[in-house]
Amino acid sequence: MSGETPRGFRDILPEEALARERISDAVRSCFSSHGYLPVETPLLEDRAALERGSSLRDSPFQLFDADDSLLVLRPDLTLPVARLVAGRVGENELPARFRYSAPVVREEPSLRGQPRQFTQLGVELVGTDGTASEVEVVLLLAEVLETLAVPGWKIVFGSVTPLTALLDCCAPTSEFLDAALALVHDSDLVGLDELAAATPDLAPAVARALTEVCRMAGGVDVIGRVDELLAAAGVPEDGRGTAELSALVGKLAGLFEAGRVSFDFSIINSFDYYTGIIFKGYAEGIAASLASGGRYDVVLRNFGRPGLAACGFALSLERLQEVLGEPGESGVVTPGVRLAERPLRIAVPKGSLFEDTLRVLAATGLPAAELAHPGRKLIVASGDVEYVIVRAQDAPAFVGHGGADCGICGSDSLIEAGLDLLQLVDLGYGGCRFVVAEPAGRAGAAEDAYRWRGTVRVATKYPRITQRYYDGIGQQVDIVHLHGNIELGPIVGMTDRIVDITATGTTLAENDLVVVDDVMECTARFFAGPAAYRCDRRIRDLAERLAEVREKGVRP
Repeated sequence: MSGETPRGFRDILPEEALARERISDAVRSCFSSHGYLPVETPLLEDRAALERGSSLRDSPFQLFDADDSLLVLRPDLTLPVARLVAGRVGENELPARFRYSAPVVREEPSLRGQPRQFTQLGVELVGTDGTASEVEVVLLLAEVLETLAVPGWKIVFGSVTPLTALLDCCAPTSEFLDAALALVHDSDLVGLDELAAATPDLAPAVARALTEVCRMAGGVDVIGRVDELLAAAGVPEDGRGTAELSALVGKLAGLFEAGRVSFDFSIINSFDYYTGIIFKGYAEGIAASLASGGRYDVVLRNFGRPGLAACGFALSLERLQEVLGEPGESGVVTPGVRLAERPLRIAVPKGSLFEDTLRVLAATGLPAAELAHPGRKLIVASGDVEYVIVRAQDAPAFVGHGGADCGICGSDSLIEAGLDLLQLVDLGYGGCRFVVAEPAGRAGAAEDAYRWRGTVRVATKYPRITQRYYDGIGQQVDIVHLHGNIELGPIVGMTDRIVDITATGTTLAENDLVVVDDVMECTARFFAGPAAYRCDRRIRDLAERLAEVREKGVRP
């Protein structure tokens, strides 16, 4: 095909370019009116120099230059601007207010439908003390969203301080601390529950705080509830981070009164340089955040400028296009619909999980009678709910890309999807386990092959789960991805072993395969897209009711 571009990169023709220009001009005008001056940083950065500020995620977009320096295409603009400030801005030039509009590049796995290049419109404020910097940049973000007439816009605050203070004070081991942070970064709140339950020397008050703080979402009152949980767990008052949040509330009273601002303590940004208050901007009708920002003083300290307060945010031009445009224009696929004007949309798995899901939803009080006999309907409307009937393994994609607000599927489907989704409730049904199995008459053959090849060859339908298991045991694996009849892999000599799902073990036994290790157990999970969860109270209410159903032991 002539003229094709690499996956995740695209050309922009004049009509769309003009639409993007109009949005960018309006944003820049807001930034400039508050004294923010333009800066430009290189497209390529020295990786070692940039990582002095904060660690970078691995990226394929890197290269060695003629001097053998490892360069990386910038994945965002906050670190480059912080590097610029640390090296080029004197004390007499502070506070510094900078704005930028430039492309960044990040890796996205294939088959996700996501771009790998997008444009950030952002500001960075350095050198303003206290919460003044957060107040200024949040008010500026609110002004931008209002100026653009973004429908139903909302700014949601979080903070890394309560969770990190709890873990620093109360985590029994460094391994526990790392595991807890990893689960929160992965939005796996169910996994966090399991970690707390599996740690017998964790004090009950600490376990409760750990599992509940990240679920705290709503208005100003949640600050007090978080503070109570941390106090009961023994976290010192001056380290909880709640005082800073309360101070912020007082200075942003107008936004809170207008219902434009809320809190959600599950927000942990993908970049690890935010060390205090963080926030995201959302709009109705879009499944991802429009803006992301927060406080990152530690980056300036790492770059050799300690004591400087730094706060900023970046908007995604592409997501602004999506929410502001019309279908067929500016990259918009579907029109946004206000939450108040449409039912709550739930992805319901057909197949083995369907009957249990139906009963659990009915137990929460949702209207589910029409869902019991959907016929050939793929969408079943029932009162103020729409049920989207999908294959269990497709439910994460529907929710992750905005086709549904929340959904139910097995935890294995969530792992395999690898999307940014909040796992909220373990529903307790659909139990099965993943195992490693091999032919009964070939015990030891896989170990011999590993010693010879340095890798084990495994057939599976579940490559992510398989890779995670072998990474966990420190063994290299060659995965043969099959779509069915996994048992045939080692039987015909194509692979050494299989990783597969089993409920009773009957199929394995009938094919003369024996289990050699357990990989994981799997149950049904209730999950939601982050944007929908943070902007739609109905999802949080449903999560609470589902948790109550599970706790009361109401069996599906």
